[in-house]
Amino acid sequence: MSVAVPFSADECIASLSPALLEWFDRAGRKHLPWQRNPTPYRVWVSEIMLQQTQVATVIPYYERFMERFPDVRALARAPLDEVLHLWTGLGYYARARNLHRAANVIETDFGGEFPRTFDAVLALPGIGRSTAGAILALSTQQRYPILDGNVKRVLTRYFGMAGFPGLPEIDAQLWHFADACTPRERVDAYTQAIMDLGATLCVRARPLCLACPLSVHCVARREGTQALLPTPRPKKLRPQKKAHVLIATRGDGAVLLEKRPPAGIWGGLWTLPQFENEDRLFEWLGQALFPSGYVTSNAQRTLSPYRHAFTHFDLELLPHVIATDFDTTRIAEEDRYQWFNPNDPARIGLAKPTVDLLKILLDAAKT
Repeated sequence: MSVAVPFSADECIASLSPALLEWFDRAGRKHLPWQRNPTPYRVWVSEIMLQQTQVATVIPYYERFMERFPDVRALARAPLDEVLHLWTGLGYYARARNLHRAANVIETDFGGEFPRTFDAVLALPGIGRSTAGAILALSTQQRYPILDGNVKRVLTRYFGMAGFPGLPEIDAQLWHFADACTPRERVDAYTQAIMDLGATLCVRARPLCLACPLSVHCVARREGTQALLPTPRPKKLRPQKKAHVLIATRGDGAVLLEKRPPAGIWGGLWTLPQFENEDRLFEWLGQALFPSGYVTSNAQRTLSPYRHAFTHFDLELLPHVIATDFDTTRIAEEDRYQWFNPNDPARIGLAKPTVDLLKILLDAAKT
């Protein structure tokens, strides 16, 4: 009986790109919207949208975004509210704010032409080392390694690397392998191929090793450690937070919204006014909407709690529906507030909980 002999790291490095490119030619994805006319601008937008988001979810958002903002200048000159409106539902809204900021930088500093050097791309808001490399590799065929979540999963399994990838020493080792495996020819195809492999075969749970072009040299496959790699982040107790939200309704069906500060959670988006406790909500109501400072019981009701998971904590929102005929004329900083009619919506960016709660409100009104 023959015994499998482990391969050296150099052998694994040398075999990776040829096997991966041969697989990509046979089975890789070549008809995604951003692969048509892959300019740096189009690839940039796709790479930002694909962060933390699956391809199938991104495609319709990307196509709408490109139709409205076909180039950097169109994006830079658009109001942020319109950018956030087209991003509504995609999540991680800092990505949209950074796209808009970066577009303005490109228009001001580069004459509206997306930069073609690594340092200039890396300096743009919202772009890290891996994203900068992916943009230039996919759009200009410059040789830069990438290391997004999918690639980390492929490399940790292929080389049998234990240790949480977020640790500096593991991260440095992964970048070494990412660079060593990146070929000098067909860099664009290789970059797309290794991302595709992680997204379609070398997936987090139950990877399809039988179909994987790298299985012969893969340490995790040989040792049966696919389920253990990448090493997960050390577990911490997730904080649980609560907040009260106000759904102030007018007789015409409009609902009062508040614009969030530019930075922080839901930065720049419109949300239902949010308060740390019920007392503060009703105190604000008395100051802002009800001249008498008193809300009658028949003007208010509550909805079921709404739960929303962020990356680092869970938030439970407790919605209070308050009927009022008053306008916002008594509210200080009135530019922070507006009446929003869900039946005739303005083109503004809405946080997902606001979208969901307004839908619940509309559905309840129909029953």
